[in-house]
Amino acid sequence: MTISRRRFLGSAAAATALPWLALPAVEAQAASPVGDVVGKITVGYQGWFACVGDGAPINAWWHWSNDWGQPPTPTNNWINVWPDMREYARGYQSAYANLGNGQPATLFSSYDQQTVDTHFAWMRQYGCDTAALQRFNPNGGEGATRDAVAARVRSSAESHGVKFYIMYDVSGWTTMQSEIKADWTNKMSGHAASSAYARQNGKPVVGIWGFGFSDGNHPWDAGTCLDVINWFKGQGCYVMGGVPREWRVGGAGTRTGFLDTYHAFNMISPWMVGAISDANGSDNIYNTINIGDQADCNSHGIDYQPCVLPGEVHARQRAHGDFMWRQFYNMVRVGAQGIYISMFDEFGEGNQIAKSAENSSMLPTNSGMLALDEDGTPCSSDYYLRLTADGGRMLKGQIPLTATRPTPPVVGSGDTQAPSVPSGLTVTSHTATTVGLSWTAATDNVGVTGYRIFANGGQVGSSATTSFTATGLTPATSYSFTVTAQDAAGNSSPASAAASVTTDSGGNLALNRPTAESSHTQVYACGNAVDGNTGSYWESANNAFPQWLQVDLGASTPASRLVLTLPPLAAWGARTQTLSVSASTDGTTFTPLVGSAGYTFDPNTGNTVTIPVPAGSRRYLRLTFTANTGWPAGQVSEFQVYA
Repeated sequence: MTISRRRFLGSAAAATALPWLALPAVEAQAASPVGDVVGKITVGYQGWFACVGDGAPINAWWHWSNDWGQPPTPTNNWINVWPDMREYARGYQSAYANLGNGQPATLFSSYDQQTVDTHFAWMRQYGCDTAALQRFNPNGGEGATRDAVAARVRSSAESHGVKFYIMYDVSGWTTMQSEIKADWTNKMSGHAASSAYARQNGKPVVGIWGFGFSDGNHPWDAGTCLDVINWFKGQGCYVMGGVPREWRVGGAGTRTGFLDTYHAFNMISPWMVGAISDANGSDNIYNTINIGDQADCNSHGIDYQPCVLPGEVHARQRAHGDFMWRQFYNMVRVGAQGIYISMFDEFGEGNQIAKSAENSSMLPTNSGMLALDEDGTPCSSDYYLRLTADGGRMLKGQIPLTATRPTPPVVGSGDTQAPSVPSGLTVTSHTATTVGLSWTAATDNVGVTGYRIFANGGQVGSSATTSFTATGLTPATSYSFTVTAQDAAGNSSPASAAASVTTDSGGNLALNRPTAESSHTQVYACGNAVDGNTGSYWESANNAFPQWLQVDLGASTPASRLVLTLPPLAAWGARTQTLSVSASTDGTTFTPLVGSAGYTFDPNTGNTVTIPVPAGSRRYLRLTFTANTGWPAGQVSEFQVYA
């Protein structure tokens, strides 16, 4: 299980005294011009939730339960706050009792593209400029799922006009020094080509969280950490560092002899979770830490990006937003170059700004959890997103600096009129597993905020526009689609007239068929290549060519072409794999079908290659790999066979 930052910081924060006298406020001079992190609101994005049945390679209740193999219950629970599930197209049934309003207690999966789309739509709507995707050690059993989530984040960022960057959390990653470089070179650097990837001073941004913390989960010396920082800078990156609160002044939370290492970062962001819990604590840190930090960063040409946190709901820290606003006020008046929100979706520690349960009607009746109204003040589920938007406006000078919170906990619109019914619902395209839809916009007395799409009575998605593509459908199956419109007050129109369609038949003959292999590494076994999931993949043993991957179609079957993909479709850099194709009727004696040739997988063209094969029927098809310019192994996300 991934280590939580909160768990090892609480004791260090409690043990550190702050005896220094308050320093006068200084006017900050930005080391860098406004870019994608300077002058902007960045949110930490975990993206680390999964559910059994969502198709993720990890196949677990990832970060929802203590025992990931079992669904969350009151005694098997990892979170402290329940999400507001009303805008998610898919929810996965937990083992909790129903919510207070009678609805089932479902949870979202970060593996679903619609979940990530929903989060990034909120970021866009509420002024969160940039998302820092947290990437823990990617080389274990979580790696394939983390890779897939990274691809989904990229897609959502590109679709919604939000920037993103990779932020490595090195907690517990003992072999970090070499592996972080390999991960960036072979996988994550490919995302820097995205139009949505955050850049500062013309350079792609990379975050590293965890250097210099004085605990066993961060054991490296200053030289090791400096080597990694300078390596990334040598790759042309702008490097942001998540560092201990006492990075400059010294104390229980930071290792000694690290100041030169900290000064090597382009941007410094001291961690505050577990260090403050109320407005007085924020004022104290402002006087004893932040002012001096800002002066030090100014003198060394470093951008300063302090944390702002909403507070832990279960610890009753939030004070209906006053705690968070005091931090915004202090960080803006100190002159910070940017602000880091910790975090967007941290439902485990309860420091999330994402939409959450407003009151007991939105909590499982047996959860024992608190909702946003825990201090008696009603708060809308999007309150901390709205408060973040106002904090960003103050950072950017769009509203005056003020210690008085301008954000109301509830927006009382008084709007009770539902939008009109969407009209003209039309099927625009269909395949074996997808259906494209479009419709004419609804109208509303205030304004339509979005649409919900239903198939055979169950919601399959939502859209902010008048089009949608339903995915994950069953071939040769009849579907009846309808659409409803929503406004900001939560009013929903009646359903539109239905549009009916039957999905195409046929499809991929290799889907979920038996496979065989010469070898595989870690968890990347051959079954991943036929599971219909572009986020999982087969990878052979490294540095051991030739290697082969085989599928059994179950009987002698006509096949005319193979389609091979790499995972996920836009995640990795371009590479050429040299391979041949052979076939067999008995799985023992193979006949060549296609001679050895190089096939280029390019993210710009879908990371997909098509290999025509001679007409004929065969049961077993085998790919034999002899070279790969991107990684010393055979790699396939989906091995597809078509008649």
